Amino acid sequence: MSTRHFIAAAGAALGILAGCTASDEARSATVDTITSTSNGALAPLTVAGTRYVVAPSGNEVRYRVREQLVGFDLPNDAVGKSTAVTGVVAIDDAGRIIRDASRFVIDAATFASDRDRRDNYVRGRLLEAAQYPSVVFVPTEARGITLPPSGTASHTFDLLGDLTVRGVTRPTTWRATAKMANGEVSGTAITTFAFVDFEMQKPKVRSVLSVADTIALEYDFRLVREESTP
Repeated sequence: MSTRHFIAAAGAALGILAGCTASDEARSATVDTITSTSNGALAPLTVAGTRYVVAPSGNEVRYRVREQLVGFDLPNDAVGKSTAVTGVVAIDDAGRIIRDASRFVIDAATFASDRDRRDNYVRGRLLEAAQYPSVVFVPTEARGITLPPSGTASHTFDLLGDLTVRGVTRPTTWRATAKMANGEVSGTAITTFAFVDFEMQKPKVRSVLSVADTIALEYDFRLVREESTP
């Protein structure tokens, strides 16, 4: 999976849909959690613009890795999921992402799959969640889309930003699809990267014959608009 791909995050760029209306959920979703769990505090929104926050429900981040298990004839996808996502994306009046006021954070210790042994390995040895508790995505630019997009149709675009996994930060590109409906922005963003990109070693355990070199990170997002204070 190419590093230019989540979760936090991808959905972030969808904040660009400035045609949404404010909701009670948007007022209740604050960036306090993000500021306390991510790498560095978010800058205040000091220019005119709009921000979109992760809604209380409807957000899920997944990792997906192709593997071949002992005792199985065919390879399958190992999938781990987390709904512990917080985040905000700020958009200025020119339709650009305000980098220093935008961030998506995933709790690295919350990914869960269909196998406890895999989950323990991912949290303990792969992500080292005790030492690096957060996976962080900072969106910086949206390409292939007019901000804000008009109408209610789905829009596909590239979302660029910096992804930090176990203390290692790399530029990534996510392929995102988003639409606006009922005052909300929802969609999916996907990126791929290699284990080595984030200085991770592929799992080597007896129950697994082989593991692909790449990881896919997927983010199903639901964002709501929150009026910002210049």
